[in-house]
Amino acid sequence: QALSEIEGMRGRGSNLQEMRLRPLAKRRVDVHSFCNPSGFQRSPYLSARGNFASAFQGSTEEGYKAYHADKYDEDKNPNGIINFGTSENKLCFDLMSKRLTQADMNLMDPSLLQYPDWKGHLFLREEVARFLTYYCKAPAPLKAENVIILNGCGSLFSALATVLCDPGEAILIATPCYGGITQSIFLYGNVKLVYVYLDSKITGTSTRPFQLTVEKLEKALQDAQAEGVTVRALILLNPQNPLGDIYSLSELRDYLEFAKRHELHVIVDEIYMLSVFDESATFHSVLGMDRLPDPQRTHVMWGITKDFAVSGIRFGTLYTENQDVVNAVASLCYFHGVCGPVQHKVAQLLRDRDWINQVYLRANHARLKAAHTYVTDELKTLGVPFLNRNAGFFVWIDFRKYLKTGTFEEELLLWKRFLDNKVLLSCGKAFECSEPGWFRIIFSDKTHRLQLGMQRIRKVLEEREQEILAEEKEQPCQSDQDGKADSTDEVIFVSRHQDPLCASSSSLGDLIGLLQQQMRSSDWLQKNTAEQFA
Repeated sequence: QALSEIEGMRGRGSNLQEMRLRPLAKRRVDVHSFCNPSGFQRSPYLSARGNFASAFQGSTEEGYKAYHADKYDEDKNPNGIINFGTSENKLCFDLMSKRLTQADMNLMDPSLLQYPDWKGHLFLREEVARFLTYYCKAPAPLKAENVIILNGCGSLFSALATVLCDPGEAILIATPCYGGITQSIFLYGNVKLVYVYLDSKITGTSTRPFQLTVEKLEKALQDAQAEGVTVRALILLNPQNPLGDIYSLSELRDYLEFAKRHELHVIVDEIYMLSVFDESATFHSVLGMDRLPDPQRTHVMWGITKDFAVSGIRFGTLYTENQDVVNAVASLCYFHGVCGPVQHKVAQLLRDRDWINQVYLRANHARLKAAHTYVTDELKTLGVPFLNRNAGFFVWIDFRKYLKTGTFEEELLLWKRFLDNKVLLSCGKAFECSEPGWFRIIFSDKTHRLQLGMQRIRKVLEEREQEILAEEKEQPCQSDQDGKADSTDEVIFVSRHQDPLCASSSSLGDLIGLLQQQMRSSDWLQKNTAEQFA
């Protein structure tokens, strides 16, 4: 529909504003929100599909472009943009650069310079099978014949959507969710997402904010079917991006049983599985389950991009027992292959179990934990609520109290204000969050950038707070909007997965921690030494 509307613009002007004003049925399958209609001019050199691809961008792409045009550099560009928006691990370059340049990595065999099996070289698929067997705690050895290699999980999403769905059909996904999936499945396959909207309020059977339940899945599926949308699959992100949630075994089993009842494929993205950085949290892979409810419709994705801090190396892998899916995706691997020398390096990396366990994972988890602690301590100092989780590179933050009217337009203005102050965040709309005011911040960065970035965030929030106070003095009769006033009650400030009622029991400890953090972050002691007083 969106493509045909752009095509119809040939004879009536070149602006997408009219398309913007006519969204698809409700918000559930809306793809227009990812277009950027302002100032868009239809190109006579592109097809309707090409024009749509050109317009298909949101705040994420806009911020990413701004960052690359004005990157922060401690020496060359200290006033540049600090990127807390792109989910990359920038803490382990020293470890990875050293490992990837060791002698065993530098093989240049003739077979690596020739066309490979499109599914990936057998030596790499065998190594991936052994790797996943070990780290996913599979009950039986996984098989190389069920492994496919592509250049990243974005390509995997695109390929799977193409072979599992026909154009115009849809896939279920809980929101907030990683927004790049929309682009991956839509631009090539013309497959849409049906959103299962989660919210921060703890109601019904929920025990934590933004909790996915089978009841919510059932309702979203029924609503989509009532609108005439055919749903073919369910996407699960575990650990979840941007929330950082880790699904329990019972939750995973419930979701898979739901999918089996409705004959839905399940695409499980486990790309952060080794980035669980606290011992108190346990990750459960779908591949580690004793029995899959529907193994022929269960497909698991993983890649080295996140867990091994090498987002510049495009490598993703799919594990599925369904040979029809293997063969169909393999036919698309020609477009998404990984070059031979890189396949060799990845195989060498994955088989070095001692280095991974004794050196890399220990250091990576310690660094992630320290960076997470720094950012969350800063948020506590600011009195900003957030989800306190132990997986991934991100913190899901509640900035609703800084929105006067509580709209997505105001959220976008706050996002642009951060960007104007040279810090890039990701706003909730980019993740299809149903509540305006939520933002994702990436903490997996070096200390000096975290410190400067948090200073810039603090400046924006303090200015915004003063503006709201001034507006309230001018209009004293207006009360707080619903959804902001209960922010710290309904959302988590310090607790992990506990009931909000339990949070008050640790309030004294939180206060002490807050005072300690303020003492640490203050430079008063440095400026007022005993020598200076003497």
